[in-house]
Amino acid sequence: MAVPLRTRPRRMLTVPGVYTPQHDTHLLMRALARENISPGTRVLELGTGSGALAVHAARLGARVTAVDVSRRAVLCARVNAALHRSRITVRYRDLSARDTGRYDMVISNPPYVPSPTALPPLRGRARAWDGGPDGRAVVDQVCTTAAAVLRPGGTLLMVHSRMCGAQTTIDVLARARLDAEVVDRELIPLGPVLRSRLPWLRDQGLLDDEDQDKEELVVIRARQR
Repeated sequence: MAVPLRTRPRRMLTVPGVYTPQHDTHLLMRALARENISPGTRVLELGTGSGALAVHAARLGARVTAVDVSRRAVLCARVNAALHRSRITVRYRDLSARDTGRYDMVISNPPYVPSPTALPPLRGRARAWDGGPDGRAVVDQVCTTAAAVLRPGGTLLMVHSRMCGAQTTIDVLARARLDAEVVDRELIPLGPVLRSRLPWLRDQGLLDDEDQDKEELVVIRARQR
């Protein structure tokens, strides 16, 4: 009989430049725990960061491959996998990951914070969260990769802010022949990065309430046809 697992991550080692597990991590863990994962289920995590989601998936019984474009993140994920005695393959590579095989599930908590810069940064702390002007630079890449590596009937689970456009993600996935829907959502207080960008976000129409102090996170679940 399966033992119920907590949906909040265990303590994870992080260093500057590696995303620390937060509300979005917890929300995606909750969604992952609802999936029918059994020993042998092949899971690919795109943008593993600290490795918290990869460790959680491994604890559920999955065979996990995790990738990240940050060497620091790869090191952190490997250390955290060892600390939690989780057998995870962690690779330093971009998020295309198309030559790593075929998977039953893809999971991702990508950088999705809208940023005034034209492209996501190539280095520095903001690399862990900035997603370009509409927040979709990495989100769209995850959609493309998931469509390429999922087996027929395979599942994508991805979390991002509603500011990125949940319906836009669903439409992008539909064009890639994945049937998608929002399966979870949660309002959380604005963090320091978003608070620092409030005037710009309102100018862009991404926040339209002058008194708004929260953002909505959504979990997208998509199934390969």
